[in-house]
Amino acid sequence: MLKQLTRFIFAATLICYSANTFSQKNFNVIAYFSGKADQVESIEANKLTHIIFSFCHLKGNRLAVDSKEDSITISKLVGLKKNNPQLKVMLSLGGWSGCGPCSDVFNTSQGREDFSQSVLALNQYFKTDGIDLDWEYPSIEGYPGHTFRKEDKENFTSLVKSLRKNLGANYEISFAAGGFKKYLEESVDWDLVTPLIDRINVMSYDLVNGYSTVTGHHTPLYSDKQQPESVDFGVQWLINHRVPKNKIVIGAAFYARVWQDVPNINHGLYQSGKFMAGIDYKKFDSEFSTEKGFAYFWDEKTQAPYYYNSGKKLFATFDDKKSIFLKTKYVSDLGLQGIMFWEFTLDSKTDGLLDVIHNFKKKKSELNKK
Repeated sequence: MLKQLTRFIFAATLICYSANTFSQKNFNVIAYFSGKADQVESIEANKLTHIIFSFCHLKGNRLAVDSKEDSITISKLVGLKKNNPQLKVMLSLGGWSGCGPCSDVFNTSQGREDFSQSVLALNQYFKTDGIDLDWEYPSIEGYPGHTFRKEDKENFTSLVKSLRKNLGANYEISFAAGGFKKYLEESVDWDLVTPLIDRINVMSYDLVNGYSTVTGHHTPLYSDKQQPESVDFGVQWLINHRVPKNKIVIGAAFYARVWQDVPNINHGLYQSGKFMAGIDYKKFDSEFSTEKGFAYFWDEKTQAPYYYNSGKKLFATFDDKKSIFLKTKYVSDLGLQGIMFWEFTLDSKTDGLLDVIHNFKKKKSELNKK
């Protein structure tokens, strides 16, 4: 299977590099990083334009780093600029379970102002380059038990305005956006927010999440009748609502989601099941081997891979080298700002998914110089 994927990538590379002009400078590659300080040295900074430290949280009204260890990690991430002076290191607020007080704090002008000033202070202290807001989610239900209110949508706009006022033009502002319809329609005032931010990191993964009792592709490139939400769905929705292409970043998943008790119908795709676990990409070869009973499948309609184990009735949905290549090409073809991924430490240490993105950029830039 690995040899087949290698041949595919090589062949596809030769075909696609003849189309469109390509600017490596304007193609951002953004890694979320939730690892420890001793893992920073493994980061090849030349392959990235941005690293987002994940996560900081609210302490009262202010953005806070959780521990001394996290402070050391942030400082080491900033130290990577010695190898790549153009690298941007961002602080991030929240995460799936990390924004419980956000609705309450950002519901007042004082809360938003205190937060914005603390973001500036932390960036000045660490010499970092901005803030990524990962509030999941304004105005709609996110993590179970977290407060949300209708006013969150307006408050999110006011928060971004406050951040831009305090940070000025020298610091970047981005946010992680849900790639599903309800978020796109109800959580953000796109006309007001988009001009104030540098990019929208569309979380075009977990589109079938751990609460689902039916399997599907959690990060497909394209939609089908059984699964209307996809990378392309989110991108086209934003474009149709006046969001400039050069502010859109799509998301890639460096992990699989696995369901159990999935019947052997359609190789487990779009069948009932119970979510079991997430698996890091670096463990795919051992966890999803043919020796363990897994078979690999490719969905031509959605351009997404999956595994099924008929003996154990396990179904897995994920990104791999083929789907990452196609997503990177999609960014290039549409003229989007770039691609981001969750999360750096889940990748293989050598010949991983980041290398597919980096090699695409490198080869296409070389072609355009000829």
